[in-house]
This record gives sequence, structure tokens and C-alpha cells, in this order.
Amino acid sequence: MSIPISTLGTPRIGPRRELKTALEAFWAGKQDEAALLSTAAQLRASNWARQSLLGVTHIPSNDFSLYDQVLDMSATVGAIPRHYGWEGGPVSLATYFAMARGSHGHDGRDHDDRGNTGCSHDGHGGGIPALEMTKWFDTNYHYMVPEFRRGQAFELASTKPIDEFTEAATLGFHTHPVLIGPVTYLLLGKGKDTGFDPLALLPGLLPVYAEILRRLAAAGADWVQLDEPCLVLDLDERTRTALRQTYDVLAGTVSDLKIMVASYFGGLGDNLDLALALPAAGLHLDLARAPEQLGRAVEQAPADKVLSLGVIDGRNVWRSDLTTLLDRIEPDVAALGAHRVVLAPSCSLLHVPYDLALETELDPELGKWLAFAVQKIGELKTLATALVDGRKAVGEALGSSDAAAGARRVSDRIHNPAVADRMAAITPAMHERQHPYPLRRRAQEWLGLPSFPTTTIGSFPQTDAVRKARADHAKGRIGDADYHGFLRQETAQAIAWQEEIGLDVLVHGEFERNDMVQYFGEQLAGYAFTGHGWVQSYGSRCVRPPIIYGDVSRPRPMTVDWARFAQSLTRRPVKGMLTGPVTMLQWSFVRDDIEREQVCRQIALALRDEVGDLEQAGIRIIQIDEPAIREGLPLRHAEKEAYLAWAVACFRLTSSGVDDATQIHTHMCYSEFNDIIHAVGGLDADVISIETARSRMELLDAFRAYRYPNEIGPGVYDIHSPRCPGVAEMRDLLTKAQERIAGDQLWVNPDCGLKTRSWAEVRPALANMVVAARQLREETTPARAATSA
Repeated sequence: MSIPISTLGTPRIGPRRELKTALEAFWAGKQDEAALLSTAAQLRASNWARQSLLGVTHIPSNDFSLYDQVLDMSATVGAIPRHYGWEGGPVSLATYFAMARGSHGHDGRDHDDRGNTGCSHDGHGGGIPALEMTKWFDTNYHYMVPEFRRGQAFELASTKPIDEFTEAATLGFHTHPVLIGPVTYLLLGKGKDTGFDPLALLPGLLPVYAEILRRLAAAGADWVQLDEPCLVLDLDERTRTALRQTYDVLAGTVSDLKIMVASYFGGLGDNLDLALALPAAGLHLDLARAPEQLGRAVEQAPADKVLSLGVIDGRNVWRSDLTTLLDRIEPDVAALGAHRVVLAPSCSLLHVPYDLALETELDPELGKWLAFAVQKIGELKTLATALVDGRKAVGEALGSSDAAAGARRVSDRIHNPAVADRMAAITPAMHERQHPYPLRRRAQEWLGLPSFPTTTIGSFPQTDAVRKARADHAKGRIGDADYHGFLRQETAQAIAWQEEIGLDVLVHGEFERNDMVQYFGEQLAGYAFTGHGWVQSYGSRCVRPPIIYGDVSRPRPMTVDWARFAQSLTRRPVKGMLTGPVTMLQWSFVRDDIEREQVCRQIALALRDEVGDLEQAGIRIIQIDEPAIREGLPLRHAEKEAYLAWAVACFRLTSSGVDDATQIHTHMCYSEFNDIIHAVGGLDADVISIETARSRMELLDAFRAYRYPNEIGPGVYDIHSPRCPGVAEMRDLLTKAQERIAGDQLWVNPDCGLKTRSWAEVRPALANMVVAARQLREETTPARAATSA
């Protein structure tokens, strides 16, 4: 008997980002819906074929998405907010993309009927705003937040799960459909009515799920995977009851369709008994993050329960030590019997790149330490064979794994004595500014900023010309002098335009940067980069996370020359722009041989040097972006305070070496702040900017309740949508902000950086933003200097 292999889900963007190319061509009106759907079908077919060839027996379907799997679930069950104009029946692609990105017109693309990106200069802006977006548990993947109201009705509005199962069957692949579980789906949503608990909608949602299961069974499915990652959270009794009720209903829907409940992103902890008792045929366990739960699960699992063992890390790129894994799981597999075991990654392979074989330029030594999705499936195949046929049957593969693990442990590329010495020399005083914020505010009055000062978050559009110049330089088609001349011209134009529209604090535009993490990682020791290691962040947005393989240090200044050049072009302050240590950690594939906290402190020391050099170069406003602090928060309450303590300490280690007169900014996006607001205050940044446009300033409630003392820039322009907000819309948002935060604390800025937008969208939107701020100054005069005492 063989042991089945599952992947839970696979990367969907395509080995060379084919989905990104197709989506952006469709949104730009360069290809039609049929062409987009054809590309999607090709990607699905190749994913199924690849897994089959590699030996996967439980091949997933419905793990593919044109934008986001949570949005897909909303479309499937008809959870479409009224303002998108849906009146029942199948959900069109235009409605789907309007929910994802906002819309100007009727087709979900980035233009109105005349092909223009229309913008209202004095009104509320055209079109429909997108749904809110936030991080998927503690990952860097973003999902579209479902909106629910009292009396919400559900219906089967999309047959995507059934359609993709039958599509695979037609191609000869028997698949296991994947759905987000009903309880997790409701918990991920947001009640739009005050005090409304989305779990109250469960009785109306379950019949739709039951209908999906019936249709899947009728189509020939024998297993369905229901993802319930909420099982790794701290659950109240109401949620536990909801889970019991859900699976009592669904397990009785179709007798010959087996349900695999998939938990991931951590251990089940005190929810293990609950998960094992659910009337489902199988339970998936994350054994990469919580290997200790396997023994107890084996002891307590009902005799007919299949356990899916998530033994290969689905969140990181390090090659597994297969011999050590076999030593650990062999006794438990023997106790269960092969017929009750499935081998799998810890979670969907969505979070790792496709195939290490594409990395032809990667350092060979480092390459031997890594495994991407294809290689991780190979590791599962090796383990499955060894468990049934013995280790000799896969002796070569195990020998290769042993050699790689041994070489990595002793490599002198990993440990740097100079970094160890600096770490040992860190003192408590290095985490403290010279004086508290009220005194620093007085010291910063020399900046001469007006009330409601305007700025942007950092980046400006990365145009085709910018990307082409970068690519040509990388390939040697243009030399350093020509490339730097081009970048200086782009920077000078950006500075001049910002002055023209009247922004108060300028940025240089970051035209020299490829990515907010990669740009810095390429200049830090201990980092490595791939050529094709892309993973999806949201929609068509893909990132190529760096790999932290060794001790981190800064050989030389990274941003000083560009900041100094930009500041030389204007008398207005130009912000120095850095990515903070926690985000540099969270948005990388991190070494697993030392604690993450230690890696973060190494990064903080390197960035502290950069902050000091910027200040010495005359840059007196320095922004240290930390959009990833919230996503790094452990999912269990008992572990959160320890994480927040070292995360805040690392930020302060980076930022606290400057004079009082130097203003430190930070930026966060896609975060719920209620449970971390004390840590946000603990950062002690002089100014924080946050994403709030999609929430209509609701995220500021946490700052109001906390009585946040420093300055704050709530975003008034949702940069992830092609919509151009009008002056009145932005003024409305600022008025809502003033209901929560004192006017003399407020800055005016977009939600996030503007690199993904076009200049045609950015210019009118920022001009409107400046006008909105000026109008607010004329109506209210909070007199920053007078209230800073």
C-alpha cells in the first residue's frame, strides 16, 4: 500500500507570472475576457499535469483564482455588497473585479467608456470603491474582506468549484476540490452593521455549502478539502459550537463524499480535541510549525480518522532534513497505518515559488540548501516511498538531503563574528530617543510645516520607461553613467512636480528601487536573491522575497546618495525612505537555524547605521516603513506580547540614534490595530501613516480609544484601486478623521506607495489631495506650533 501525497494548493501565477501578464493586459483593455480565461485554463491544466507527473495523488482543484480565494468564495455564495449592482444570478467578471479593485465603468477595467481613467477634481470621484483588503492570517498574502449585514442572504451564485473539478476530470485528472471552510469564511468577514456578529449568518450559509458538496459528489468527487485555519486561533465557545454545528450538517450531506478539514499556520493546541471530534473523514495538521502535536493527535484520533501530516514547510524555502523527519514520523505512521496517513506540506504551496530549476544564476552552494514547490513535492514523494518501501529504496535522495543539511550547518558563509560582537554590545539606551515626543515636537518646529501637512508614502509610478532602463542596465545594454543620468532626470522631474502641486514634504520617488525589500537586501550581507522566485501578494501583485541565509550587516550606505541628490533640488524637506527591520524580516524567506528575533536585531543594527548616515547628510525627515508588524503577530494570544516586545525594540533600535530635531516617520498598511495599538504607540515614531481609505477612517477608532499622542497620517486615497478620488471625497474622509483624532495631529497622505499606479492616475489624485488639505486649513487652523507645548 502506498501513502497518498497532497499539496493542499499550489502557486497559481504561473512559472513566469503568466497570470499577472494576462490580468494586466485585460485590465488595460489590451485583451478580451476570452483570452484571459484561456490563460487561466492553461495554467490550471499545467498545474494539474505537473503535480500528477511528480506523484501527487490528492491533486487539488479550485485552488486557482483570478484574484483571491476569499473573493472567489464570496462570489460563490453570493455575498456581493449591494453597491456593486448585483441582482442575483451568475457573478460577472466585471462585478468580480469591481469588488477586487474598484471600478470606473461597467467592465471592471481601468477606464471609463471613453477609455480614460476619469477623475473628478471637485466631487467625490467616479465609480465604485473596492472591498477592504487585509493580510491572510500571518502571511504576506492579502485577501479581500467579505462584507456582511444582518439578514444577509446567500445563494449559489458561481459554480466555480464544480466547474474546475469537471474541467480537471475532462483532462484526465481526478482532483480534490478545495473550499474555504464556512466558519473561517465568516470569521474573515466584516459585519457592516454595528455590533453584528457574522457567525449569526451560519444557518443561512450552510445550505449553500451543502449544495456545493452535493454537486461535487454528483460530478464524481470522493474527497473535498475544507480549509479551517481558524482552528489554530484562540476560539471562544460560540465559535467552537459553530464548528461542531457546521460539520454535523456537512458530514451528513452526502454519505460518499469525504471531508478533509485542513488546519494550518500553527498548532491546534487546545482546539485539538475539538478538531479530532469533528465528524470529518480527515484532519490536516501543520507539523512544520507545531511538530509536537503529532503524538497526541495519533493517540486521540478516532480509529477511522485519516491524518494529513504537514511535514514539509509550505511557508519557507529551505530544503528539509529528510532523515531527521523520517526519524520523527516513522513511529507515528506505523501506529496509524499507511491507510490512515496522507503526506503534505504544512499549508498550501501558494506561499513559495514554483521551481528551483529555473534559478540558473543562483549560487550553487546556496541552491543545494533550497527547495521550492516542485522540490517540496519531490521531498514528499521521497518520504512516502521510504515509509512504505524502506529507506534503501530512496537512499540516493536521502544521502543528498543529509549532505545538504550537513554542509549548511558548518558553512562559514552563515556566521560573521563582527555581527556577533555588535549584537553583544547592544544596550538599553540604544532603544531610546533623546527626549519624549512633546519635546521632540518643539525641536521639529524648524521644519516650518503647515497644519494638515501633505506628503506621499514614498514611491512614484514605475513606468515602462523606468522598468526598461533598469532591465537594460541589468543586462549591460546601458552603462552606469547613462542609467544614473536617467534616474537623476526622473528624480528631478518628480521633485519639480511635487513642488508645483504644493506638497509640503517631498519624496525622491524611488525610481532606482526594484522592490522595498529587495533593494535593501541586495546591499546587505547575508541576503541572497532569486531570478524567478515570485510569489503572489494579491491579484496581479507578485513579489520576489529575498532569502536571508546568514548574519546580516551593511557593508556601505544604501540610500544616502539619492536622498542627498533629491534634497539638493529643493528647499522643502525630502524624506529619507527605508524599509524597517520587521518588514525586512517578514517579507523575506528567513534562515531557520537561529531565532527570528536575533535575525531582526541584526537587520536593525544595519539600518541604524543607515539612519545615522542620512541624518548626517542633511536628511531630517526619515521614514522607516513597517507595514508587516501586524502580520508577524502570532496567532495565539499567549505568544503575542513576546513578539511585540522584540518587534518594537528592533524598530526603536533602528530609529533612536537621531537628534530630537530629526523627525522619524513610519508607515503601516492593511492592519487592524485594535490588538496592537499599544505596540504602535511604543514605536514612538513622530509620525505614523496608515491605510484607512477603504475602511472610511474606521481604523482610526483604535487610535482614538488609545489616545494616540503623536502625529498620524490616515490615508485618504486608496492607491490599490484605479479610482481617482475627488476633492470632496478626500475632505469627507479628513472630516471623519477629525472626529477621531485632533486636527493638529493630522497629516494628509495616500494609503500607500504609488509605484503600481500610472502617472495619469497619480497626478490628478494627488493634486486633489493637496486642494483638500488647503481647504481644510482655511476652515480650521489647529496651529501646530501653538498646540505643541
